[in-house]
Amino acid sequence: MNVRQQRLIEKRKRAAGFRDANKTLEDFDWTFNPGIKRHPIYELATAQFIRQHRDVFLVGPPGLGKSHLAQAIGYQAIKAGFQVLYTSVFDLVRQLQADLSPAETDRNLTRYLKPDLLIIDDMGLKVLPPKSGEILMEVIMRRYEVRSTLMTSNRPIEEWGKLLNDVPAASAILDRLLHHADIIEVTGRSYRLHQAAQKQGKDSGLTAGKKK
Repeated sequence: MNVRQQRLIEKRKRAAGFRDANKTLEDFDWTFNPGIKRHPIYELATAQFIRQHRDVFLVGPPGLGKSHLAQAIGYQAIKAGFQVLYTSVFDLVRQLQADLSPAETDRNLTRYLKPDLLIIDDMGLKVLPPKSGEILMEVIMRRYEVRSTLMTSNRPIEEWGKLLNDVPAASAILDRLLHHADIIEVTGRSYRLHQAAQKQGKDSGLTAGKKK
């Protein structure tokens, strides 16, 4: 039974389409940014918000680990028996904007409506294509109070109107998402910049060593 359960978890993890399937809460570096509190994240990892059909916002600048935390929460949800789908906002919009037959469009839309938890990552990295607001609004409104959605945003939610080029759609999306949402602000230093600086330091050391 344990083997069968583990196989089911692995199958659901593959179906989730995580960008990095190995992201867990255990390997998140909590000491690097002490401002990121463990308690609310581990509370989300219990998947209780999914049972309550609540939504989650992880908001903060790029490079702080929002994608890591989102995927780790998704993995915990899978272990709790829920179906999860991970996507970037760009992939979601691109797929639902594709010039397909009505039947294919419905199948694509159902793919985003069916999971117990839909994780939409990378909101705010750049301005989205025209009519993205309408597409995102369709997904959010159809999931509202029926399924849970977790979104990460690199920009404050008050800037979503500019990002979507559609202030009314952004307002409608946020009206639904914020109604039953846990909003967690992620602050601190960028892991990526820190790692890049470390790598540059190592490379400089190696170069200096070779010159000697």
